Amino acid sequence: MSSEPQRSPIPFEPKNRKKQRRKAATKGSNVGKTGREQAEVARRASPSQRTIPEAVSRRMIRRMVFFCGLPTALGISSFILSYFIVTEQWFPLPNAAVVAVSMGFFGMGVLGLSYSVLSASWDENTPGSWLGWNEFVVNFRRMTQAWRSSR
Repeated sequence: MSSEPQRSPIPFEPKNRKKQRRKAATKGSNVGKTGREQAEVARRASPSQRTIPEAVSRRMIRRMVFFCGLPTALGISSFILSYFIVTEQWFPLPNAAVVAVSMGFFGMGVLGLSYSVLSASWDENTPGSWLGWNEFVVNFRRMTQAWRSSR
């Protein structure tokens, strides 16, 4: 955790529930709080800050079209292609092969959906890389840390 550089908090990043309960119990006036703590309180109070920013949302949708839409379209196309292969009698095609190929493409689509959300840069001002592997690693680490802290 110390190897990760100091980063600004993401607005929609899950927070530690225990810390929120402690802060709610000790919540008082803003007197004596640092500027960062005051900004954190103001940020939590704004409903627009608790949603996914528009730029990040569009980035995720673009990735979903590519990483999920393309394999799903190939899965549907595999049924159509296999139909023409069988009806034109180009070569015998076992049913198990059609099912295996289409399930493989649909499975890639499901994995692509998860990867597209996690590989998008969650920072509103940083577009991220084309493939998004570095962003995936960072976001997956954040997600697992949030799961662990919620236990």
